[in-house]
Amino acid sequence: MFGLGTIALRGLLAFTIVMAMLAARDTGAAETTASPIAIRFAFDRPIDSSMAPFFVAMKDGRFSAEHLTVSFTSAAGSPEALARVAKGDSDLALVDINELIRFRDNSDAAPIKAVFVLFNRAPYAIVARKSRGIHQPSDIEGRTVGVADSDLSIRLWPALAQQNGINTSHVKFHKMSAAVREPILSAGQVDAVAGFSYLSAVNLRDRGVPAGDLAVLRYADYGCEAYGFAVVANPAFAAGKPDAVKGFVRALVAGINATVKEPTRAVDEAVSRMDSGDRDLELERLRTVLADNVLTDEVRRDGLGGVDAARLERSIDQIAQDFKFRKRPAASDIFDAQFLPPLEDRLIN
Repeated sequence: MFGLGTIALRGLLAFTIVMAMLAARDTGAAETTASPIAIRFAFDRPIDSSMAPFFVAMKDGRFSAEHLTVSFTSAAGSPEALARVAKGDSDLALVDINELIRFRDNSDAAPIKAVFVLFNRAPYAIVARKSRGIHQPSDIEGRTVGVADSDLSIRLWPALAQQNGINTSHVKFHKMSAAVREPILSAGQVDAVAGFSYLSAVNLRDRGVPAGDLAVLRYADYGCEAYGFAVVANPAFAAGKPDAVKGFVRALVAGINATVKEPTRAVDEAVSRMDSGDRDLELERLRTVLADNVLTDEVRRDGLGGVDAARLERSIDQIAQDFKFRKRPAASDIFDAQFLPPLEDRLIN
């Protein structure tokens, strides 16, 4: 009797184990065959090498490893990219976080937030010719500065001027198309131009202006607290598919680390997606971005992607010196840290 009971018990145990293995196999198969989540991602401007980490992440299979399929498009500026995200035409986008701050001031604005900051320092700069007597911000007084249509850097000019004791009434701004900004400066028709340091300064060197004659007055070096480009998310998408957003961020962190390690390979990925791009020029641009805007002391200490809330609050105050908020947003209205990986996974390798 005891023998029969033991045999029956062993048979039941074996059956249970087999069923558990089959269930585990079926679960694993279901997870493997589950459809990846599609993410529609918009850049706020034409592709350049500063976007290389996204393309490296795709090339290296980082998005697919997170069960994501990512498609890229470009918008005509941060306002358009934000509008796409607000409507749900794009799930995520890369925009100027300072434009997001202004966007959130609208009473009917969608509660879009940034989930990852790519540029720890804004790329805003005044680029001038030293041969025209400009070496520091105060030298701008009495000069003519070229400003492109829809230029974002000029919006923080009042705060920069105040911090550096510049009389703004003594500075003349010359409106122009972005296409002629660098040619006009190289031809000496203006004394300086406002723009992004990694665009204007690199383009001017490419046009033959000696590097030693260029004064690149980065706002961040003269008291500007602003962060730069950041990934923002459609609120409904972030709420409904938080794991997809987290997976995208993890993949992007891996793409940044790979870009830092192999910038030449990374620039090839970016150039291959450009309508026309000079590889050497774009490599110089990428290295400038990494050094000036991405791999800052703050990032090396606190990891990629996050913000210092107190600094973000101060940057909002600086925007308010030229922008009249109807309801000033708080840092918590602008950035959501819940999608970031742990600190140890965001440190630069």
